[in-house]
Parts: sequence; structure tokens; C-alpha cells
Amino acid sequence: MPAKIIEKHPRPFQRVQVDSITLDIIENALRNARAEMDAVLFRTAMSPGIREQHDAFPMIANHEGKMVVGQFGSFIHGFKEGYDGTIEEGDVFLTNDPYSCNGAVSHLNDWLVMMPIFHDGRIVGWAAMFGHMTDIGGKVPGSLPTDARQIFEEGIQIPPVKIFRAGELNREILELLVRNSRVPEWNRSDFNAVVAACRLAERRLHEMIARFGVDTVASAMQDMLDRNRRAMGAIIKMVIREEKTYFEDFIDDDGMGMGPYKVACSLWREGEIARFDFTGTDPQSLSSVNFLLNEEMFKMFLGAFLINLFDPQILFNDGFYDLIDVYIPERTILKPRRPAALSCRTHLLGRIFDIMGGLLGQGAPEAANAAGFSDSPHIMYSGYDRKGEWFQLFQIGFGGIPGRPVGDGPDGHSLWPAFTNVPNEYIESYFPLRIVEYTSIADSGGPGLHRGGNGVSVAYQFLEPGEISIHDDRWLTYPWGVNGGLPGARSSKLLRRADGSEAWLPAKCDRVKVAAGDILYFNTWGGGGWGDPLKRSPALVARDIACGLVTPVGARRYGVVVREDRSVDAEATEALRRTMTDARPERTLFNRGGSVDALKARCLAETHLPPPRSPEFVREAA
Repeated sequence: MPAKIIEKHPRPFQRVQVDSITLDIIENALRNARAEMDAVLFRTAMSPGIREQHDAFPMIANHEGKMVVGQFGSFIHGFKEGYDGTIEEGDVFLTNDPYSCNGAVSHLNDWLVMMPIFHDGRIVGWAAMFGHMTDIGGKVPGSLPTDARQIFEEGIQIPPVKIFRAGELNREILELLVRNSRVPEWNRSDFNAVVAACRLAERRLHEMIARFGVDTVASAMQDMLDRNRRAMGAIIKMVIREEKTYFEDFIDDDGMGMGPYKVACSLWREGEIARFDFTGTDPQSLSSVNFLLNEEMFKMFLGAFLINLFDPQILFNDGFYDLIDVYIPERTILKPRRPAALSCRTHLLGRIFDIMGGLLGQGAPEAANAAGFSDSPHIMYSGYDRKGEWFQLFQIGFGGIPGRPVGDGPDGHSLWPAFTNVPNEYIESYFPLRIVEYTSIADSGGPGLHRGGNGVSVAYQFLEPGEISIHDDRWLTYPWGVNGGLPGARSSKLLRRADGSEAWLPAKCDRVKVAAGDILYFNTWGGGGWGDPLKRSPALVARDIACGLVTPVGARRYGVVVREDRSVDAEATEALRRTMTDARPERTLFNRGGSVDALKARCLAETHLPPPRSPEFVREAA
């Protein structure tokens, strides 16, 4: 049964008219409070994943739990539906178990803290934030085992608990949790930092209420949700057709040698309601690549995608959720049944953005993005240094952002716009690592009128013996291009041993032994191109060559010929473009670089890795 809220003085809020100036002040005060939450967290957390890369997501919600300001949203609804207990003043809740909160978080590393905010005996809002803990136990350092078959192998599971009850910390529970981590002090510090950020939001909401009154603040929050609904409703009617549209994409493998796995989705509009149906998606995997996709979370993804694509000035919140209907079949790779493993769900999480781009692009091709939000690559490195002290690195890598209607995709950027890179100086100071190369991979962005962003090559030289884990995708399938744009390059991982030998590593692997002096070349994928590359200005191609983003050989994919001095040969360029135009096949909306079967047939020659085995028997077992 759903959670029960206990209020000392329960009474309904009075909806009042909020003038535009007051509404603007309250909106900006809430935005600032959300930014302050980040500042508190990043200045007090210890793990580089949160402190440096900002792998944490804050929100402030109204009394119903609808996010009014934030980045990820959708926490409170799933929690309240899955929590069978009371919610009282002074309580602070903690969970990391996706199956206990209807997928409000999607793997165990994400510790979700939720704080109901009370004023004068009744609930007036919520503050919430989750952060990725570097380690929560499990079978491998980092707690993200690629070959886990059940969630029990991935670390400690925390059902929704009152980590603070009536304002008092339950120290025994906290000690139990940090005891199950290989880096307990990081977890303790990060947890305290998340709680402190939520308490900051609580103080700011109380200050607003003291200034404007509780009914004015509550009404302003509702006005902000209503305004979002109107704006999103207009976008939905503009870009989503009534005719059914279908799109499918794949994650390449499951870390156990099987794949690809298909994600299928149909989209259509009935009146003002957009309907997404994931019928046709492959059954759940035996490994940890499953993604328990909460329907509310998918709506959040869609809102973030549409707002960033069409009007970043729209305040992102949960106001539009009733305009979206989502159906995800049970026991699929997007709706696995407990105790299916979930730790490596990042690949599917990233692929959902490509799916949305493929669906929405068919309704508005001129506004379509190419593929490139394709993954969030991870590297983990751990062991004991020469002093006998444990070290453990968790780092998120960056890839190429897709070419867009408005211009080129950024090179080497993050799936999440708020993520930042860990400075190389930080890594070299705190871990036995040397970054010997950090560069954009020339020609990895898909050619187009607007070029896809290049991937990144980072060369990690290990200074101590240890183990590494790698999580990535798009090593078999390409980040596709649109509107005549070509696909981006695929990812690869090369380990060059200190003895001179080399080995190509799978995109998903654990427990890879490394020795002092070994170098890992961690190469990520590029974004797909947008539009006809033969229409790209030769001057822009020349600029890209000068910047090291495109090579003279790669320029010929744009039909551009450059001389030895790297100046453009205009006459030869015009002739080459005529020849390429006459020879190329009819243009399609999407360019995937070949069918899955064709890519598997060419796999070993092109990727240095054997093709994944068919997961058909997994479908039968499911």
C-alpha cells in the first residue's frame, strides 16, 4: 500500500493569484536553491565521481512530490508508491533498491535521499537528491559487475528506510551501510553531503514561506508546473504525429558474449496525449545490462530531450507528465523482474535518448538529431599501492555529441549536460595513474552538413599493479547519421603492455589485470552527422583540419580535396563532389552503417573482436 503522510495540522492549501513579479522571484529563488544544493554537495563530497564529475541529481518538489526545479525528477512518486510506512516531520528517507521504489533509482550505486519538508504541522514540499557511490560492495570493485546474474551480486540493497527518524540519525544503519563498502569514508562523506544539500533546500523553502506566505508559495509552484504543461503541450502537438511511428536501436552486447539486444518503441499522438509503446523490445538479459525503466523517469528523459532541443528557456519540471502515456512490457530488458541484475544499465539509459531522437525525428526530420547520446563510458581501476593502501578510481568518460539542426555536435562531451570532466591533475594526484594522452579522435565524428562531435582517446598509464573494469557500448553498431549525415566512429579499447604486447579488450569487462607501465587507450565513439556532408562549407572543413578534428584523408568524406599545405583545392573539390553525388545511393533519413547482421559479419575484421552470440535462448528462457 502507498505511504501514509502524518500531518499534525492537515488542511488544504488555498489557491491564490500570484502576480508575475512575485512568481518570477519565487521561481528564481527555487532555481538558486537548487544550484546551492549542488554547491553544498560538490564542496563537501569526497568521491571524485560526485565531487569532480557531479554524478548527482537534486530536486525540489511541491507537497505532492512533483518536481518543480531540478535535473532528474521523478523520485518521489515511485518512492511513495513503493513505501509501506509513514512519512512524518523530521524523517529523512534513504534507498538504493530499484525494485523497492518502482525504479525511482535504477541501480544500487545510486543512493537516493528524500526529505519531506513540513511547515506548521503540514507537508509543504520535498527536497531530494541522489549521488553515485563509488562502491557499495558486490563481487567487483566499483560494484558494477558486467557478468552479474542477480542483483545480490551487485552490492548491499537498501529498501526505503528512515535514516533520520524525527530528526535523529539512525547511526547503526549508516554504519552497516558503510561497512559494506571498499571506500567507507567516501560513502559516509558523500551521504552526509547529500543530506546537507537537502537541508539547505529545506531552509530556503522556509525562508520563502516566511516572506510570501505558504499559500502563495504553493500556488507559485503550481503555476510553474502549469506553465511547463502548456509549453510542453505545444511542443508535443508540433512534433508528434497522430500516425504511428516506429523505431528500434540496439545495445551491442551484455558483457557475457551475447547480443545485440533490441529496444523497440512506437509513438503516436491521441489528441494532446503522446503514447509510447515499447512492445517488441527484447526480453530481459541474463547479465546486468537490464534497465528498470520507471515510466515517470522516461517522461523526465523525454521532457529534458524536448526542452533542450526546442526551447532551453522552458523551466524543466514534472508539470507535463499527464500528457505522456508509457507502456513497457514486463520481463523485457527495460522492465526486468527481480532479482535480475541492474548494475550496468547505463548502456540502455543512454540508448533511450537515441531512441527518442529516432522517433521524434521522423515527425520533424528538419529538427532531428543524429545518434550520439549513446552511452556513458566507465573505467574503474583498483588495487593496493606500494604503501599497502587501497586505491579505487571510478571515472565516467565522454564521447561525441550528435550533429544537430543548429550546428556541429560538441567534441568529447558528456551524456548529461551538467557532468564535468575529472581534471587530469586531480587523477594523477590522487591515484597511481599518469595520463599520457588526452585527445580528440580525428575523423570519429560522423561527416555531415553539421559534423558529429569527435570521440576522445585517453591513454591511462598504470603506475601500480591492479585490476581494471571497462563499461562501454557502440563498439559493434554505429551512432547513426540523419538527413544524409554519415555515422560516427565506434568505440575501442586497446591495452598496450609494458612488455610491448597488445590486446584489444571488450567494451564490457571486469578483473583485467594490469601491471605497472601498462597503458590503456580508452577510445570512445563519435556522434553521427547531420545533413549532406557534400554541402558542408569547404572552409569549415579546412578549419576542422587546422584544429586537428578532421584529417586531410577524412576531408574527402566531405568531398573536399586539400593540398599539401592544407589549403582547399577548389577545382578538385568541385569535381570530387560531382563524382560522389552521382555515385551515392538514394538518401534515407537514417544511416546506420549497415544492418546488424552485416556488422556482425564484418565484426572481427573491423573491431578486432569476435561478434556477439545471438541471445535467442535468453528470449526463450524469459
